[in-house]
Amino acid sequence: MADKVEPFWKKSIPNKEIPKNKTEFDIIIVGGGPAGCASACYAVKEGYKVLLLEKEEYPRDKICGDAVGGKSLKHLDELKILDTLKKSPHYIFDSVLFSNTKNEKVCININDPKAVGYVYPRINFDWILFNEATKRIENNDGYVIQNFRVKNILIDKKENNRIIGIKGTKGDKEYEFFAPLTIGAGGVNCPISKATITDIYNESFIEKKHWSSAFRQYWKNVENVNYEKGAIEFHYIDGVIPGYFWIFPIGENTCNVGLGITLEDLKNKEQKLKELQNYIITEKFAPRFENATLVENSGKSWQIPLGSPRKSKLKLRRMFGNGCLLVGDSASLVDPFTGEGIGNALLSAKIAIKYYKQNENNFNLECGEKYQKEIWDLLGNELSNSFKIQKYTRKKWLINWFIGKAKHKPELQRILSESLTSKEAQRQLTSPWLLFKNLVF
Repeated sequence: MADKVEPFWKKSIPNKEIPKNKTEFDIIIVGGGPAGCASACYAVKEGYKVLLLEKEEYPRDKICGDAVGGKSLKHLDELKILDTLKKSPHYIFDSVLFSNTKNEKVCININDPKAVGYVYPRINFDWILFNEATKRIENNDGYVIQNFRVKNILIDKKENNRIIGIKGTKGDKEYEFFAPLTIGAGGVNCPISKATITDIYNESFIEKKHWSSAFRQYWKNVENVNYEKGAIEFHYIDGVIPGYFWIFPIGENTCNVGLGITLEDLKNKEQKLKELQNYIITEKFAPRFENATLVENSGKSWQIPLGSPRKSKLKLRRMFGNGCLLVGDSASLVDPFTGEGIGNALLSAKIAIKYYKQNENNFNLECGEKYQKEIWDLLGNELSNSFKIQKYTRKKWLINWFIGKAKHKPELQRILSESLTSKEAQRQLTSPWLLFKNLVF
C-alpha cells in the first residue's frame, strides 16, 4: 500500500489562455482520458504542437472497474508517469480468483512479475495522467481546453472527405481549430468516432454482441479482503451468467464491486444491472457484505465497446478516417473477457503517433489502414482468444466443470496463470482438445 498522501486528485488543473480561433496545430486530440493523455505525451515527445480537448473539467470521476494490468504499467513507465502513480493510493493484484455457480473457487497466481497489476480509483489515476499531459503540452507551446464540447468535425470533401479539424464550444463561444491529424480519444461516445464511422463511412457504431453494459459501486469493509495486496475476484452466478460479478479492492478498506454483461445477453434478462447487483450482494454474498457500507452515490452504469473480432476486412470496428485515427475505447479495443481497456488504449496511442511521425507530410487513408492492421497484428490473437473464452462463459455447465476441475488440477492452474501473459497459453486455453483432455482425464 502506498504511503498516505493528500488527495491531490480533488484539486482543479489550471490551463493557460484559450488559443485564438482558427489556430492550427500538428495534432488535435479529443478526449482527456488515458488514451488521449498518452497520445498527447507520445506526441509531445516527438516535438508536435498539440491541442487536447476534454469535455469535462478535472477533477472528474470515470466509471470503470479500476484495474490496471501489467501491459498498462509498461507504457506508463515508458512515459515516465509510473513513479508518480505509485505514490497514489492503490491495490496490487498478484492473483485472480474465479468462482462458479456451485461456489467452487480457484485462485490463480500471476507468476510473471511484469504482469502483476494495480487497481486504481480512476478519479486519481486519470487526474495524474491529465495533469502530466497538461504540463508537457503547455511546455511545448500547445494548449489544453477543459469543458470543451466538440460539435462537428471539419471535412474537406474535395480531398476525399479529409478531416481537417473540429468545431466546438467553450461556454457560449464557438471555435474552430485545424490540424493534419485529429485523434478521437473520447471514449464510448467519442464525437470523432461517431462522425467518422457513421457519418462518413455509414458503418455500424453499436453491435450488441460486441458491446457490454456494466454497473459499479464502491463498498467499504467487505469481508475476506486484503486491502493492500492479493487477488481480484470474478464470480459466475446463477441468474447472471453469461455475465460476471467482480470484487476489486482499491485500498483504504474499499472495493470496486460491479457486474458486466453484453448488450446482446442483457436483453434476455428481466432485471436491470442495478437490480441484479443488489440480488447478488443480498442473496449470494450476504455474509461478506453484512458489515459493509455502500459509498454514497457511487452506483453508476456505463457501456463498454469490446474489441471482439468482426467478420470484415478490418477485423475490428473502423479505427481511422482520412486525417483521423481512433484510440482506446473510441476504437473499441476493450478486452472481451476481462473488460480491461487501459493497456490497449495506451498501446494504440503509441502506435497512432508512430504512424503520424512516419507520414506527417501525407497522412492519408492508406496510413490509417496500416495503423489498424498493425493494431490487429499485435492484439488480434489476444482479442480473439478472449472472445472465445467469453463465449465459453455463456455455458453454465462448462464454467462449473472447468473451475471445479481447475481447483484440483495443477496443470489447468498453470495454463490459466500463463494465459494472463502468454498468447500461446491463451490459444491453448481455447483449444477444444486441450479442454477435453484436461477436463475429462
